[in-house]
Amino acid sequence: MTQTTSLQYEAPWPVYALDWCKSPAPGQSMRPRSAFRLGIASLTEDYRNRIAIVGLQDERVLVEDDFTEYPDFVTLVEAQHGYPATRLQWQPSTANSFAWSQKAANAELLATTGDALRVWEYSSDGAAAVSAYVGRQVSGGGHKLTLKTALSGQSKVQNNTTGAPLTSFSWNEKSPSQIVTSSIDTTCTVWNIDTSTAITQLIAHDREVYDVAWLPGSTDIFVSVGADGSLRAFDLRSLEHSTILYETPAPKNLPPPTSSPSSSARPPTSPLLRIAFNPADSNYMSTFHMDGTEVQILDMRSPGQPVMELKAHRAQVNALGWSSTDSQLLATAGDDSQLLLWDISPHTQAPAASPRNASTGLSSPRPDVKKRVLTDPVMAYTGASEIVNLAWSPYLASMAMNTGHTTAPGEWIAVAMGKSIKALKV
Repeated sequence: MTQTTSLQYEAPWPVYALDWCKSPAPGQSMRPRSAFRLGIASLTEDYRNRIAIVGLQDERVLVEDDFTEYPDFVTLVEAQHGYPATRLQWQPSTANSFAWSQKAANAELLATTGDALRVWEYSSDGAAAVSAYVGRQVSGGGHKLTLKTALSGQSKVQNNTTGAPLTSFSWNEKSPSQIVTSSIDTTCTVWNIDTSTAITQLIAHDREVYDVAWLPGSTDIFVSVGADGSLRAFDLRSLEHSTILYETPAPKNLPPPTSSPSSSARPPTSPLLRIAFNPADSNYMSTFHMDGTEVQILDMRSPGQPVMELKAHRAQVNALGWSSTDSQLLATAGDDSQLLLWDISPHTQAPAASPRNASTGLSSPRPDVKKRVLTDPVMAYTGASEIVNLAWSPYLASMAMNTGHTTAPGEWIAVAMGKSIKALKV
């Protein structure tokens, strides 16, 4: 018996948004099948986009490399989405114990952004999934994906009635009823998805906002990045001001300014596309620039410039994501068809390593920090084509299967390349 290290799925359409379920289905915590579920969304230039949930066709694919009669993953259920989803996430694992006012006990939530923030309810008939042995199509076994609510706010900065398109969102782990969205209309909006209301909307940037992330463990602080090239932090308890943690340096070799006012009014900057906190040490964040091949690691305690830069991609970076464990592993992927895994733990300072930290809190500047350039990832995978997105699984414990085999514990990373999804064991 050999442990499988990669799984494959071919979607009927090009995939962009994807996420790995954060917790097993209710009542199926011991089932390997329940831990290997992905939410995926299509990217086509029309109003016929889809989202789908895919799961293992048969658990034996996890331990038998020669089990190739069937695809590894099959579609469990899908739904119409209209415009493409810019982001898709499963509910945080904390959502199972949250006191929802109107969610069925055995249902799980997913959310997507596009022209609106949509919250979906997914439920599966556990018994049907368990009895779905070889050869039986799993779909139809009581899997339902229904749209629960679609939220699009009145825009603060545009006078049309519907909200502007949303670029991304972050789901709060501590308070899973809270989601913050980012929009091309320069705003971020904090929603209560349990009551379907907007808690607050704020003008966050001078230009489009591309990504947003809650500070781990906080229900008040989030950060955002955007087309103006800045990374900003907001605190819901004091919205009068934001903190600029990083601004991209102006591009070198600029052409002389032209006489047209529009070009001089907006100085050229390099937009920041994604932002993600390191769950093992939330002082550290990762980001990258539009068309950039490097990934910047920033430290909340010494804002203003990156403390690390990761240089190994040979074409633009498209996605990044941190392991949810204490490993401090960061995955990055890009147009060079590469998925790279970086271990930043040797280069980080323990949260209270410098005596100044303990007393003066977050923002004490540390001028002694020199930027480290890392060029050696600990793992590299080359895909068949450009990798547009990635998603980590949670840490999966060893699970016993009906056949008597047990699966090896660990984490997986799913990557999207065109219509292909590959899940790789870390």
